[in-house]
Amino acid sequence: MRKHGLAQGIRKAIKKASSSKLEDSLAWAIRCSGLPKPVYQFKFHPERRWRSDLAWPDRKLLVEIEGGTWSNGRHTRGSGFEKDCEKYNEAAILGYRILRVTGGMVKSGAALRYIERLL
Repeated sequence: MRKHGLAQGIRKAIKKASSSKLEDSLAWAIRCSGLPKPVYQFKFHPERRWRSDLAWPDRKLLVEIEGGTWSNGRHTRGSGFEKDCEKYNEAAILGYRILRVTGGMVKSGAALRYIERLL
């Protein structure tokens, strides 16, 4: 049982590290482009603990990087997808625009082009 918990903790750490790398890559591209600096892990909801990967609160823009889209990651499985929909819907109700991008979009530069157009 303890061994299983350790393996699960390692998987979570690896997943968090890969998400951070994608966030760091996009943030670097944003910085190089001269766009306004985003807020990292912005808590947009007054009651829930939801956070957006990158945000421009003054412009009501949230950016979510959806990792694991080709590897059956959390965002593509039933429970994770359901929770993401709830989070994004609540953000929209609060007046935020939500830009969802994949790791492939970050790597290709498409995510940066979308952000440029929205800002």
